[in-house]
Amino acid sequence: MEETLNTGDSAWVLVSFAMVLLMTPGLALFYGGMVRAKNLVSVLYMSFVSIAVVTVIWFVYGFGLAFGEDVGGLGLIGWGQWEFFRTTPSVMREVIPVYVFSLFRLVFAIITLALISGSVANRVRLGPWMIFGVIWVTLVYLPVAHWVFSKGGWLNRWGVLDFAGGLVVELNSGIAGLALALALGPGLSFRREEPPRPKNIPLVMTGMGLLWFGWFGFNGGSALTDGALAANAVVNTMMCGCVAMLVWMLLERARFGHFSRLGGTTGALAGLVAITPACGYVNLFGATAIGIVAAVVCTYAVEIKTTVGYDDTLDVAGIHGVGGIVGVTLLGLLATGKYGSATAGLVFGGSIALLGKQLVAILAVGAYSFVLTYLIGKVVDKLFNLRPGPREEALGLDTELRIG
Repeated sequence: MEETLNTGDSAWVLVSFAMVLLMTPGLALFYGGMVRAKNLVSVLYMSFVSIAVVTVIWFVYGFGLAFGEDVGGLGLIGWGQWEFFRTTPSVMREVIPVYVFSLFRLVFAIITLALISGSVANRVRLGPWMIFGVIWVTLVYLPVAHWVFSKGGWLNRWGVLDFAGGLVVELNSGIAGLALALALGPGLSFRREEPPRPKNIPLVMTGMGLLWFGWFGFNGGSALTDGALAANAVVNTMMCGCVAMLVWMLLERARFGHFSRLGGTTGALAGLVAITPACGYVNLFGATAIGIVAAVVCTYAVEIKTTVGYDDTLDVAGIHGVGGIVGVTLLGLLATGKYGSATAGLVFGGSIALLGKQLVAILAVGAYSFVLTYLIGKVVDKLFNLRPGPREEALGLDTELRIG
């Protein structure tokens, strides 16, 4: 059969790639607006260097390990698809070039690493962070991406649903952020000052706007060659983000008597996170329900750290980890069986099997990510001083631009 190229599908995925790539600079601004001015540049750099580090890994060996032929039929890791070593680009039969597909999946890996930096903002040195990134992407992200996104991955073959990365990106980054925060310990100012407040609201809002824009490429682009499925994913993404934003604001008003400086933005983020695994499989009813639940659950999840005593600086675990759990779990109830997959959730007449598989996937990915990340964080800190000394941390990582 002759290989052909669908120019429309290729163009859509390329545009989606660019939109998702823009999310990482957006995340840098979002994080940068919430930290102290003395750490602003270092926090921006942590996101931007993630682009460079992950891109090189991806094209040398990352794409091959995540999307290559499954090794031994175990569903644990791939092998092959070494596009870096080809003399001419290969083309997927009747669909899109492999280069285009690879670019699109690359930006998922980039933002997952960048997200983790929010959990340890203000207390990680840039050079060792890059070393951590190389090891973490290789040992944690690539295997998990193979499990879920690759047709040979064990979770994919088992029937676990994750449309755009609720497990691979959101849960993975949230749990990894929690593990790294525990491995490095709390910051010097944790519990010594009043709860930190965003220092630059316009910067945060600008970053959030870029994230929201990119999310349509993140979720809609995951439909790849199915235009109707992409439309469903985009509509659900818009609805869930807006519902979660309004519910979060109403909860704040009811609990505290006023709206916070950033509550609505955080609510929208929680909704976008939660709809990510489900956007292609649910309808607007499902998107609305997920938005409501995500806002309620994440509102309380971000407060747990002060009670338990872990320093998840910018609430990566509370929003991305917990929001990912909400979306992946509710998908077992709200999948319609009409969009993206023929498997329906309990609410639409499906069996409890899907819900059970979703919960097992959460436990498997969460446990793997937590244990490996904790160990990697400890080793990198021991060998390369991932965390700065107390004096450097107190002065700020941007002092004299010596952020490495």
